Amino acid sequence: MALVEYQRKEKIGYITLNRPEKLNAISDEVSMALCDALYQFYDDEEAMVGIISGNGKAFCSGADVKQRQLRPKEDLKKLGGPSAREGNIRHPFFKPPQAKPIIAAMHGYVYGVGLRIALYCDLTVASKGTKFQVTEVARGIDGIPFWMMLSERGAGIFADDVCLTGRVWLAEEAQHHHLLNRLTEPGEHLLQAELLATEILKNPPLAVRAIVEARRAQLEQLDVKSYSIRPKTLHLSEDFRESALAFVEKRKPVYKGR
Repeated sequence: MALVEYQRKEKIGYITLNRPEKLNAISDEVSMALCDALYQFYDDEEAMVGIISGNGKAFCSGADVKQRQLRPKEDLKKLGGPSAREGNIRHPFFKPPQAKPIIAAMHGYVYGVGLRIALYCDLTVASKGTKFQVTEVARGIDGIPFWMMLSERGAGIFADDVCLTGRVWLAEEAQHHHLLNRLTEPGEHLLQAELLATEILKNPPLAVRAIVEARRAQLEQLDVKSYSIRPKTLHLSEDFRESALAFVEKRKPVYKGR
């Protein structure tokens, strides 16, 4: 079974996270599979618009805490963070061979790296009741890219709130702060994404891609800036390890500020 599926129907390419038993949590293998699926979409000459969604009960519940965040400390030092060197999702989003538009069709949970994927997408659709969270803050690692991307979309005060508190928010609140292009009834997120794709398909592809290319380039500049100012050793802190362990052990963490 593919961890990320790709298929095309007419001119729409469907990229589907397919780890439903783990709420589509992103492991190293899923991240690499997502990159492969994105390149499949870009290379598919018949596909003009992409839709990313998740099988099962969630779009994406975030990183696989056991596999990524509880790596041995020596590995975390070598890698410079919880993510592996391969399967960096920034590459297919920021350096696409064809700058085709991608819509995030979301439901259930959109946490951590799942939220990052959604913010990288060019348009966003979510079902009512969908839950969002910058889990990086609660894990004790770098939430700066999220704060900057949310602020760049005009949700500055809201970004301050959710990034400092680490709280969960609903799709309805995201819509209020202009973070969604479409808010749908429960279960209709994919249908609405298809309708949105149909609207895009009415336009000349090259003109659409020019907008996508400009948007992605601007987003990359923001991303590079966020990485240049971030603390470089949060993933090696005691609090980061404690937060990941507490999550796995289903208990309240005890932080020491070191």
